[in-house]
Amino acid sequence: MESLRPAPPESILTALRKAAELGSFFVIDIGADGTGWHSVHSDYACGFTDPVEATATRYGTGEPRIGASIAQLGHAARLWSPLLAAVLGHGVVPDLRRLERADDGPRLRLPVASGWHAGPEDHVTDLMYDMVVRGHLEPLAAGLRVKVASGLLYGNAASALAEAGRAIAAARPGLAVPAARLATALLGRGALTGKGAITSPGLMFRRTTCCLYYRVPGGVKCDDCALAGK
Repeated sequence: MESLRPAPPESILTALRKAAELGSFFVIDIGADGTGWHSVHSDYACGFTDPVEATATRYGTGEPRIGASIAQLGHAARLWSPLLAAVLGHGVVPDLRRLERADDGPRLRLPVASGWHAGPEDHVTDLMYDMVVRGHLEPLAAGLRVKVASGLLYGNAASALAEAGRAIAAARPGLAVPAARLATALLGRGALTGKGAITSPGLMFRRTTCCLYYRVPGGVKCDDCALAGK
């Protein structure tokens, strides 16, 4: 990352503020006040226990792996969404390495606004993959205290990525083509390879795994689920 061209903090801040207009999954706050926040990496080291238990309780399931899957899916969406919006809309990549999570919920923030200019597509794709998958989702998966198949978790990551792109394309149609191109490139990287494919210009997606949501009381199979129609 040392070879990347740093972006001005005000550019990162503007990109994140505009991203937040797209919905709650696109919000990353900026602030250095330590009250009420903690490093998200401490959550990973502790098995993401609080979000997993809170999710299982909210959905009324006694299966810990379902709580883990849905919590990880939601967290992946909160990582991909603002990052994708910042790259596509403003040509910058926010630095998520010092990401923090609210003590009382899933909201995320950064202590300072920093990051890089996006650069060539291959470079930005590698950077985004490293930032989200290697920097956050791999340590989250490694710390889980319940057994969840890695293919399912990476399928969640792929699904969250596609959904972020679809939301951006719906809100800003002029970004639909670059969103599809960037999402497709990311879906061919590392552990995301083979976890699903974009099936339409509107970024409809079909995954090759299932997040298990259909197993919660009143749950159904998601539109992109590998089990849909079965």
